[in-house]
Amino acid sequence: MRETVVPSGCNLKGMPALARLLIVLGLLLLLAGAVVYLLGLMGVSFGHLPGDFAWRRKNVLVYFLLGTCIFVSILLTLILYLLSRFRR
Repeated sequence: MRETVVPSGCNLKGMPALARLLIVLGLLLLLAGAVVYLLGLMGVSFGHLPGDFAWRRKNVLVYFLLGTCIFVSILLTLILYLLSRFRR
C-alpha cells in the first residue's frame, strides 16, 4: 500500500470541518435559489419593488436594487434574530 505524501505546510486536520461547511453553504444556496424560483412562479418578482431604480442609456442598462436590498436585509435580520432567540 502506498503512503500519501503530504507537503510540509499542508494542514489536513481541519478539512472535514471545511468540507461540511461547504456542503451546508451549497445546500443553503440551493434552497435560496429554489425559494426565489418558486416566488417567481407565484408572481413575486424581486427587482421590481418600490425603491428599485433602473438607469437606461443607448447601450447601457444599470439596475440599482435599493428596495430589494432593504427588504432582504430586514428579512435576514428577522430570521437570524429568531434563530438566536430559539438557540438560548
